[in-house]
Amino acid sequence: MVNYVRAERILMKAHHEMSENWVQQKIAEDPSILGLGDLVLRAKERIHPKAGRLDLLLQDPDTSRRYEVELQLGATDESHIIRTIEYWDIERKRYPQYEHCAVIIAEDITSRFLNVISLFNGSIPLVAIQMQALKVGNETTLIFTKVMDELTRGVVDEDEDAAATPTDRNYWLTNKGSPETLKMADKMLELVQEIAPHLQLKYNKFYIGLAQEGQPNNFVSFRPKRVHLVFEVKLPRSEEVDQIIETSGLETLEYNARWGQYRIRLGKGDVEKKQDALRALIKMAFEYRNA
Repeated sequence: MVNYVRAERILMKAHHEMSENWVQQKIAEDPSILGLGDLVLRAKERIHPKAGRLDLLLQDPDTSRRYEVELQLGATDESHIIRTIEYWDIERKRYPQYEHCAVIIAEDITSRFLNVISLFNGSIPLVAIQMQALKVGNETTLIFTKVMDELTRGVVDEDEDAAATPTDRNYWLTNKGSPETLKMADKMLELVQEIAPHLQLKYNKFYIGLAQEGQPNNFVSFRPKRVHLVFEVKLPRSEEVDQIIETSGLETLEYNARWGQYRIRLGKGDVEKKQDALRALIKMAFEYRNA
């Protein structure tokens, strides 16, 4: 039998024992409760001269991505939004070697302020999270729900991207990859052609994409290195995709939220041994791009 216990909502701002510092400490102890990944704490109450203190600075240990987090009990308001953006701007200017994302957290993010926040999201990487405190029996827990995600940039076509300056196969052989990793890209193309037989590899300066009669169709792309191939597949992050990758034993380098793509490391023999999973990812990305 499954025992059911009704949860009681706690309004933290009006609660005599709860405080913003308490919530801040819980997140600092376990940043994963925010649902933004396995982040680590870089700083708490980080001082910004003439601008106050940033509540939390979190970082993804596997990437160069940092999250500037601002908390507020009760409903969000104008000053909360301004502080969040201001701290994000200070951090990105001070540490430009990292990617930065602003995170605003409040008990109540009203539709009015959600609309205001969404206006910034076209130019500022911004995530809005609504938090709730729930009492279950004698225990209290926090629930964090993402109500607005960072805007995913669309696929950039070759004629818009300086990084897509055309090159040739020899450029990748001599400057970036190796004969072995270029052969891996060829084998990946064979999997792509099972779904889209007219696509061919298109060699660009920073990546190898796909094209049909010169027109790009980069639902997947490749970056050959000396000893491995980076396979980039453009899909929204989901449990289904994560499960395919985990079950097959593929190595994920990162999920790039800015460009909406998984980056997967393929070593020697991986294309042959794990082609069923690779084929599934390619098919999903093709269908998503052409939906």
